[in-house]
Amino acid sequence: MTTAHNSTQAQAVDIAIVGGAMAGATLALGLAQLSATLARPLRIALIEAHVADNKHPGFDARSIAIAHGSIFELSRLGIWPKLKHLGTPIENIHVSDRGHFGMTELNAQPLGLDALGQVVELAKVGSVLLDELAKSSVQVYCPAKVTDIQAQQDGHVLSLDDGSQLHCKLLVAADGAHSVVRQYLGQTTEQVDFQQTAIVANVTTNQPHQHWAYERFTQTGPLALLPMQNMATSAMQAKEPSAQLKDPSTQLKQSSAQLTAKGQSRYSLVWALPPAQADDLKNADKSEFLAALQLAFGHRAGRFVDVGQRVSYPLTLSYMPRPIYHRCVFAGNAAQTLHPIAGQGFNLGLRDVVGLLDVIEQAIAQTHGEVDLGSSDIVHQYLAARQQDRDSTLRNIEFLVRGFSNQYWPLVAGRNIGLRLLSWLPPLKRPVAQTAMGWR
Repeated sequence: MTTAHNSTQAQAVDIAIVGGAMAGATLALGLAQLSATLARPLRIALIEAHVADNKHPGFDARSIAIAHGSIFELSRLGIWPKLKHLGTPIENIHVSDRGHFGMTELNAQPLGLDALGQVVELAKVGSVLLDELAKSSVQVYCPAKVTDIQAQQDGHVLSLDDGSQLHCKLLVAADGAHSVVRQYLGQTTEQVDFQQTAIVANVTTNQPHQHWAYERFTQTGPLALLPMQNMATSAMQAKEPSAQLKDPSTQLKQSSAQLTAKGQSRYSLVWALPPAQADDLKNADKSEFLAALQLAFGHRAGRFVDVGQRVSYPLTLSYMPRPIYHRCVFAGNAAQTLHPIAGQGFNLGLRDVVGLLDVIEQAIAQTHGEVDLGSSDIVHQYLAARQQDRDSTLRNIEFLVRGFSNQYWPLVAGRNIGLRLLSWLPPLKRPVAQTAMGWR
């Protein structure tokens, strides 16, 4: 990892990425891979304010589901093989509407797949990505904060908190929902407040998860459970890295066997509730919380026997209508933050990253490397490349939240008939599964 040095003169780079969590780190590694094929390598800088640990706002203790389409893109970039040992496959998804007849399943096997996606813990992923960045050609400033951004005709000048300055042709904002870049450039977002708060925690049940994930719609909002690796396996991998590198799939099978033997499993919980109820349950004692969770979810995953640290955050849809600016593009949560109802936040952000990489690669190929990466053409090509997918995903998420958090009886009847039709008519599942898996 490169350490920034004080300088009174701005260092020239082609691309400066602000934010080194999953979107920013993935973009930087993708650019480094592209750069290695060029006669004149790209000068890439990554500025990240936090080290990768559980307190990092982008690499905290949460888990996320990486869709099958995202795994394909991460594999294409050479990143997924580095992360694969951290993943827990989702082989089946059970969807139900509490108190009503609607339910269905999405299954990997009929689609000819091993898994619909993989669940990873963000803190562990963050450590791996930063290790890979340290071995790359990317100049990493971490921990470092942007203290000023000055827009110029040919780029942006970034001032960092150690006195360093960078001059970039293209500025990429990948610094999350509270983007510092967006604030310095005076850009705004539009927001939809769903009047819900999410409780996020790791929970333990008395049954093996068998690689099932669950999405249960309740009167208060959606409740999701994602299967996770057990703690013993994680510790074993830390002690025996050589074994995990030889055959990560063997480690995963051993994990499943251990879970079955112990008769327990871990899930990542995301539970949407009215703000006052979420506050009460976040601070309730363990037995009260587990009882309320059991009542809301039922016993399909077994009996809830333990819960870890609980955190909460308000659920909103926040997005930039045009995630571009003069010589600047916004990606991931800096461009939009989604309700977690369908687990599409990171997956949409990764498609932002891939879209930008494709635009840059095409521009370089067409000009034989002599291209201004911050030009208006490239910035607007990125906007055009992302518009349809982004707009449709935002619309679908808002429709799901409003449609499944509403007790108006025509909506209740309609959504339950829809879920049942998916069960009765399997061919209807394929387009739904393809959307869930991030395929376009």
